[in-house]
Amino acid sequence: MRSKKGRKGEESRKRLLKAAANEFSIRGFHETKVSEIVKRAGLTQPSFYLYFQSKEAIFEEIITDFHSRVRKLTASLLLENGLNTNDVSKRVLSAVETVFQFLAEDKDLTKIGFFLNPEAKQMKKDLAMGLKENLEAEQRLGYFRSDLDMETVAECLIGMIEHLTDSFLLTGIKDPASLAAQVVNLLVYGMLPKGSDVR
Repeated sequence: MRSKKGRKGEESRKRLLKAAANEFSIRGFHETKVSEIVKRAGLTQPSFYLYFQSKEAIFEEIITDFHSRVRKLTASLLLENGLNTNDVSKRVLSAVETVFQFLAEDKDLTKIGFFLNPEAKQMKKDLAMGLKENLEAEQRLGYFRSDLDMETVAECLIGMIEHLTDSFLLTGIKDPASLAAQVVNLLVYGMLPKGSDVR
């Protein structure tokens, strides 16, 4: 059983992380001050330094946590063997919606991890690589067309998710379910009316 002091310390640390994420997402890294983080968290400046060496350290922890959670999420979305054709599109819809829900869950964290992070470009490349591996495994199971280059598909998906998150999700204009439905509808059924053939 954790001591009262240990629980209180954990709560203080979480409050600092939450306050810092909010400050960074509003002001950016350079304009954020430790004094504002502790004020928002309702703590003192010395208490900040009990948990974090610097503003850079708390920023780095926020980014590392986001990246780690994104990697775990990507790995968890792999479709298993034995799905029937009708279930594949439903599972893809569920997977895309799960991604948008994750990104909507903590908008400050998403803004920092996906957009303000100096390593955001590399993180998105890593994410695309993980997604490509998932898609190739699912392609081998016969869920997707064999002539598709899954690296291109993964990059397209990341680009769509990034842009839609910035334009619609973080602004609250659209919710995860409606964005996922549009993305999957486009990817699975295309833009042409039923019966059209582009070949």
